[in-house]
Amino acid sequence: MTGPGARPHPAEGGPVSTPRTRHADHRARAARYAGLAGAVLLAIAGWLGGALPSAPLSRVTPVTVWQGRHGPLVLVAWALGTLLIVGAWWSLRRGAPSTGWAYRTAGLWALPLLATAPLGSRDVYSYACQGWAYAHGVDPYVTGVAAAGCPWVDAVAPIWRDTPAPYGPLFVLLAALATVLGGGLTGTVVLLRLFALAGVLLAALCLPGLARAAGVPTRRAAWLLLASPLVGVHLLAGAHNDAVMLGLLLLGLLVLVRLPGRPGALLVAGALLGLAVAVKASAAVVLPYAALAAVHGRYTVRALLRDGGWLAAGVLAALAGGSLASGLGLGWVRGLSRSGDSEQWTSPPTAVGFVVDYAGGLAGRSPDAVPVFRAVALLVLAAFLVMLWWRAWGTLRRLGDAQQRVARLAAARPRVALRAAGLALAAAVVLAPVFHPWYATWPLALLAVTAAGPGERRPRLGTRTTWVVLPCAVAALLTLPDGTNLARFTKAPGAITMTALALTLAALLTRAATRRPDPRNDPG
Repeated sequence: MTGPGARPHPAEGGPVSTPRTRHADHRARAARYAGLAGAVLLAIAGWLGGALPSAPLSRVTPVTVWQGRHGPLVLVAWALGTLLIVGAWWSLRRGAPSTGWAYRTAGLWALPLLATAPLGSRDVYSYACQGWAYAHGVDPYVTGVAAAGCPWVDAVAPIWRDTPAPYGPLFVLLAALATVLGGGLTGTVVLLRLFALAGVLLAALCLPGLARAAGVPTRRAAWLLLASPLVGVHLLAGAHNDAVMLGLLLLGLLVLVRLPGRPGALLVAGALLGLAVAVKASAAVVLPYAALAAVHGRYTVRALLRDGGWLAAGVLAALAGGSLASGLGLGWVRGLSRSGDSEQWTSPPTAVGFVVDYAGGLAGRSPDAVPVFRAVALLVLAAFLVMLWWRAWGTLRRLGDAQQRVARLAAARPRVALRAAGLALAAAVVLAPVFHPWYATWPLALLAVTAAGPGERRPRLGTRTTWVVLPCAVAALLTLPDGTNLARFTKAPGAITMTALALTLAALLTRAATRRPDPRNDPG
């Protein structure tokens, strides 16, 4: 099996093997089996000390994990496995030997992770209890899983036992289906993991079409997303509903870029995007940029209202259908307000609030700055999203005129819209009140098909592949196999470091925003 970007074999008339190509082949082979070894070690750590239902949840620290049964083996296997799989992914960030090779390798790494206990989070038990509550006539948007009487509540992280569900009605229906068909906690977890696998497979199906539409090598896009440790460890082994959201999101965007301007296709694409929002509301960030991808022909306000209107109709129909089918109405919107109950320095606005509180404490004051900086960050996010959309709109209008004369700009239009959507998701992740490692897969999915690789010109609305991979590699190191967040034990140094990084990033973005545009650097 081969794919775009594969090197032909000499027997098929391809180039003769050279020392350079042999070195690349050896490096790829080493990466494949190093990553597989890492995945196996992570699976072992999962079975010995993962997020099992019976695992103790009080006062868990790296020290208590080390002192527990199989503790040293769990931590060593987890640390070594994580380093191996992250290093293997990083080593081929410029692209796998071929698209088919990337798919096969990512699948190979996924096998042991699909066969282990839940890893890196206990959220799957929250899903199970929310589904159980709905299946037994309890509104999960009003009543927490403890009050609902879920028989598996002891497996749920204490912070989420009394909070309403923050997920959309489609996912509540899927979770309820899993509890009914699963028959018990184990069966429910298996089905929820199968739903996550279906989401990842759907994303894998869409990647080549999106990458080709954006003019990006499919072998690189497939590797960046599918081989990411965050996908294997958190989306698959952790069975996070983000996988289902991303699968629907990418399918909707693929329909848009392949069939822009067609009312029927726009309705279908809108419905798919609406279903993604009905799984997790984070997908709504993409909608304004999807409207840009929907426009066919010249970019005019009239065309945007026409094609964007069909897209919006599909989104609203899907959201209304999900709310009506579940019988829960818009109650799921209320649950979103509790998603920020966790306070960790991994969220930049939360980290800045921590640092201000520390400084206030030294001065004998208690400023309670975290809520303030979280609110400010949301305002900054809103302003950034508007600016990003307006900039993408202006770029697309110029490209629309140039495309009438230059055929090579065919991939520029979808690339601008998709990249802007990816940057919007990245901003939403960075400025959100709370950050969990699997959140990094949201922008990764879109930036994988649009990011500029080595030797490629970086557009004004773009980013480099390395800057897509680096945050994800760091995020993969933040949790223990049982779901313990290492940020809990590094609060002060982590907050100071994150604040310094946030200030540096803000300075760089301000400098870039005030720099005079160079027309030669238009995306595409």
